[in-house]
Amino acid sequence: MGSPLYSHLLARAAADCEAGGPTWEALRDHSAPGRADALALRLMAAVHRMVLEGHAELLAPFYPSVGGTGSLDGVWAAFRATLTQDPPAVSALVARPCQTNEVGRSAALAVGFIEATRVTGLPLRLREVGASAGLNLRCDHFRIGGGGGHLGDDDSPVDLSSHWRIAPPDAPSHLQVVDRRGCDLHPVDPSTADGRLTLTASLWADQDDRHARLRGTLALADRVPAIVDRASLDRWTRQQLADLPRGVVTVLYHSVVLEYLDGVTRRRFVAAVTRAAARASSDRPLAWVRLEPVSHLRHHGVLLTLWPGGRTRTLARCGAHGTGVVWLDDDKASRRR
Repeated sequence: MGSPLYSHLLARAAADCEAGGPTWEALRDHSAPGRADALALRLMAAVHRMVLEGHAELLAPFYPSVGGTGSLDGVWAAFRATLTQDPPAVSALVARPCQTNEVGRSAALAVGFIEATRVTGLPLRLREVGASAGLNLRCDHFRIGGGGGHLGDDDSPVDLSSHWRIAPPDAPSHLQVVDRRGCDLHPVDPSTADGRLTLTASLWADQDDRHARLRGTLALADRVPAIVDRASLDRWTRQQLADLPRGVVTVLYHSVVLEYLDGVTRRRFVAAVTRAAARASSDRPLAWVRLEPVSHLRHHGVLLTLWPGGRTRTLARCGAHGTGVVWLDDDKASRRR
């Protein structure tokens, strides 16, 4: 996924873990069934945080996020040595949840928002589950485009203008968002130093373009408010969709969230959406937009279900971070839910 540094380090870390080395010591307390979600990413975020805070002097020269070279020659030895400096501290950082609030995913999600607006003719009431710091709730202030299409502010500090490979037809000049709110079990406050550090540590250290997008979105977050409630997404969805206001399309959405849900929470979440869908009408529509792995695409994709009606369409194929968006509108994949 475009990170030679992390590909190299994770391969070596996996072997070291199997051999019972310092990687295993860092992960031992987090490997019980049900606790290993995104464990590799959490390890990398923990070590990256140490680098950003100046606690990994041997590793910093290799990490581009702090001016390092990105060289693979010698980086594993420095990484392994960093794990041995203070094993309890590393383990404590690994315990933190995965918080990859990738704003590039807005380029893919926007395809669903555009289509929901086109079909209903209504502005957007955004409701994001698994929102982390709520950065993607500010998507109407991003510049998004490519492949013959464009929307958003030309002077936006968040430039996703190369993310669309094949643009959706008749994209508007701007998304009209009238209300925005999200939820997360562990929301991050982007206005605090710790929140910004958490978000930066979760990005891969050798991907400069992602770091530039994050910096731009953090600047936007200071002037575009968005509430992210601390809540479980199943209960929050039930509460937020209890009333579907007239004159807007309520858009429930998420990106790379479903794989982190246990079976019970996922069933409750889908049930909450289904109950709300039964109350939708032409003047109170409900859209469900999701960027998730799509089996028939063998890739990530954007799906839209719109009520009333309940038709599901596969709108686009994309990368996990919202890059390479290809408009599909695959009617053959349409189905009832």
